[in-house]
Amino acid sequence: MKKANQQKALQTADGDTQPPQSPSPCKPDFAPALIQWYNHQHRDLPWRNTHDPYPIWLSEIMLQQTQVNTVIPYYEKFLNLFPTLADLASAPAETVLKAWEGLGYYARCRNLHQAAKQILSQHGGSFPQTHAEVNALPGIGRSTAGAILTFAFGQRHPILDGNVKRVLARLFDIHEDPAGNETQKRMWTLSEALLAEAEDPYAYNQAIMELGATVCTPQNPSCLLCPVRPHCDAAAAGTQNDLPIKAPKKAVPHYTIAVGVIWHQGQVLIQRRPEKGLLGGLWEFPGGKQEPGEALEETARREIEEELGIEVQVRDKIITVPHAYTHFKITLHAFHCDYVSGTPEPKGCEAWQWVAPEALESFAFPTANKRVLAALKKPGNTDRQTTLATGG
Repeated sequence: MKKANQQKALQTADGDTQPPQSPSPCKPDFAPALIQWYNHQHRDLPWRNTHDPYPIWLSEIMLQQTQVNTVIPYYEKFLNLFPTLADLASAPAETVLKAWEGLGYYARCRNLHQAAKQILSQHGGSFPQTHAEVNALPGIGRSTAGAILTFAFGQRHPILDGNVKRVLARLFDIHEDPAGNETQKRMWTLSEALLAEAEDPYAYNQAIMELGATVCTPQNPSCLLCPVRPHCDAAAAGTQNDLPIKAPKKAVPHYTIAVGVIWHQGQVLIQRRPEKGLLGGLWEFPGGKQEPGEALEETARREIEEELGIEVQVRDKIITVPHAYTHFKITLHAFHCDYVSGTPEPKGCEAWQWVAPEALESFAFPTANKRVLAALKKPGNTDRQTTLATGG
């Protein structure tokens, strides 16, 4: 790197300047080679065509643990519904969750909405421009804050998302779990040192993420096509397929769930999950986990009584839905139920509501419950709805 560029002052996490850093002692030609490749080979993604912090922030949140091809239609739909940060902040929480429905990891959506409100109330509606302020927003950590500030405002901040961790693990042949505290610290130091070699922090941060997403992939990395292969210690050692090291996987718990589609006078009862916790704020059919030795029908009846304080008669099964979450799996069994007695109370939920079957689609449901909704539309279940609605 040219001496003049080495002497450039860098911005600190708060957007101020600090004394020039020494060049990376290990891979001084890595950043220029990576940026040259990126300038000719990068994908044309919608969030790369703007410097508006709002859509950039939205993309960074949506891309957490989610593939680009999955994100793009949600990103475009979300911006059509909420074109500005102020539109998002003023929208009802249920409307925002409905727009996110199916994308998963719903805490991201709740934090996004809360952060938009916070920006409106504490920053006058203008996205903050210091690392400390951005990092303080709900759902934003050090790496995400650095990415937003780099891509929206051209600031110089290192990033360390999953793609970057994988690139660094192979680039420096690191044989420790990147999730470990000491390895995290080392990777942040390496990320900072490599970024210091880049003339253009925007292009560099985009490039290292692009490399991880398209070339230095989790399985079968395309080393023969890699623009920085001469700099890669793992490629030289032949260990690239073994990295990054991962901690041994724990056994994944499995739960059997029984829920009821409760009918009364042609309507269905649904409940909203508590705001905090898994799937917070989403609507669902009431029910819960099966106890040892308990019949599924009894599980549905008991859980409905515990959560809502009402008595139901469990009828025929609608569908069985296997579904995997990040840390556990479920098999959900949904039953038609007749309301018998009692006044619903939100004992184990945030709220409840009787809803006409045709209006169910306007509520945000978890993916497993969406499968139940789809099953309700089938001819046999339509006949069942008619029978229940007329008291037959």
